[in-house]
Amino acid sequence: MLFAISRRGWLTMISAEEVLAKLFELRKEYNDDPEDPMYQALHHACLFISYKIGDFKDYLAEAELQEEDDE
Repeated sequence: MLFAISRRGWLTMISAEEVLAKLFELRKEYNDDPEDPMYQALHHACLFISYKIGDFKDYLAEAELQEEDDE
């Protein structure tokens, strides 16, 4: 589960857009070699999640509910 600390010090789940932004940041680190398998994996993950952002948001919401149930 991906979490961030809010300004009030609470643990909050990272939004789908924030996850995607982090993936794009990671992809930039490997931008110098587009043949690198890590770059390819990050590139395709970024494309897929961008294309299916609604489904990814649904997944994160479901995962958050599951996490709450497990506590």
